Amino acid sequence: MSSTGSLNQYIQYVERMYRTSQGHQLARLLSLRDEHVANRNLRSSDIATLVEGNCLAPLDEIIISHLLCVKALCMKDFMEAFEYQSACVACVVRLLQAQKESNWCLPLMYTVCLDLRLIAYRAEACAQTNGKILEKAAESLLACFRVCAADNRTTEADTKRLGMLTLVNQLLKVYFKINKLHLCKPLIRAIDSSTVKKEFPLAQQITYKYFVGRKAMFDSDYRTADEFLSFSFVRCHRRSIKNKRLILTYLVPVKMLLGFMPTKHLLQKYELMQFWDLVLAVKNGDLRGIDQVMEKYESFFISAGIYLIVEKLKIYAYRNLFRKVYVAENNHQIDIASFQAALQLMGHDDVDADETQCIVANLIYDGKIKGYISYQHKKVVVSKQNAFPSLSSLY
Repeated sequence: MSSTGSLNQYIQYVERMYRTSQGHQLARLLSLRDEHVANRNLRSSDIATLVEGNCLAPLDEIIISHLLCVKALCMKDFMEAFEYQSACVACVVRLLQAQKESNWCLPLMYTVCLDLRLIAYRAEACAQTNGKILEKAAESLLACFRVCAADNRTTEADTKRLGMLTLVNQLLKVYFKINKLHLCKPLIRAIDSSTVKKEFPLAQQITYKYFVGRKAMFDSDYRTADEFLSFSFVRCHRRSIKNKRLILTYLVPVKMLLGFMPTKHLLQKYELMQFWDLVLAVKNGDLRGIDQVMEKYESFFISAGIYLIVEKLKIYAYRNLFRKVYVAENNHQIDIASFQAALQLMGHDDVDADETQCIVANLIYDGKIKGYISYQHKKVVVSKQNAFPSLSSLY
C-alpha cells in the first residue's frame, strides 16, 4: 500500500487481503508501525461515514478504529489513541471468534495487540494512572488469549492455540511493568500444559523463558531461573547483543547464587563489568568491597530490579571470609573471636560475639559450613572433611 494512496484505495486493498486470507499483509495494513500511517489521505474528517458501507463487517469496524487511532496519534493524544486501539483489538476478537475453522488471522491479532501495549506505555507515561491503563490493556490481551486457548480442534496446523505464547509474552511484559507477577502464574500453567508448546516459534520461546526465568529468580527458585535464563541466552541469536546482555543481567547473579562465577571476558564482551568487582569481592570475602560495589552501582542494580538479589551474595562473602580464617588457623576448632576479628578487619567494627555467632549459625543451617557451635567453649567445631563444601554443590 502506497503512503500516498487515497482512502478508497486503502480500503479496497485491506478488503482484498481479507478476502484472500493473507494474514501477514492484512496485519501490515493495520499496523501502527507501517508506512501508511504517514498518509494524510487516511485522516479524513469523517472516517466512519466513508468506511461504512464500503467494507464487510467486522472489517469495517477494525479499519475505522485503526484510522481513528492513527489520527489521534498524529495529534499526540495518546489516551484517545489507546481507546481506539482497544476498540480495534475488541473487533479482532470478534473476528477470531467468527473464524472457527482457520487461524490465518493470527498475524493481525499479534500486530494489534503489540500496538495496544506500546500505546498503553505512552498513555500511561502521560496520564500517570499508576498502571490502570496497562491493566486495561492486559484485559484486552486476555480476551484474545481466551479465544486462542478455547480452540480445541485437534488439527495443529490451523488451531488458534498456536497464538497463545505470543499473547502470553505480551501479558508478561505488562505484568512485569506494573509489578504484578502473581498474575503470571495462570498464564505459565496454561503454556506448560499446552499440547502445542513444541510448535511455538523459537523466538517466542526465548522471550517466554526469559520472563519465567526472571520470575523464578524473584521467587528464589534459582535452579529453575538458571535453566530458563540459560535456555534464552544460549538460543538467543549471537548478533542480538542487546538481548543477550539483558538476559545476562539476571543470569549472572543467579549463577553466582548457585556458586558459579562469571569470567571477566564474558562480562567485558557484554559490557556488564558492574559485576566484576562484585565477583572479586565475593571470592575474597571482602565485605567492605561488596558494600562499595553496591553503592557505586546502586542505580544499575535498582533499575534492573536485582538489588536485593545481589545483596544476598553477602552470605557467600561471609562463607569465603570464614574459610580464610579456617585455613589460616589450620584447626577444626576455631574461636568465635577469630571470626569476629575477621569481620572487624572487613569494616564491621561494631559487630559483637553474638552477631558473629548468628552469622555462623546461618551458614551452618544453610549447609555452607559443616559443623556446629560449642556455646560453652565459644568455638565453632567444623567437620574434619570438607568443612566448607563448594557452593555449586549446595543446590
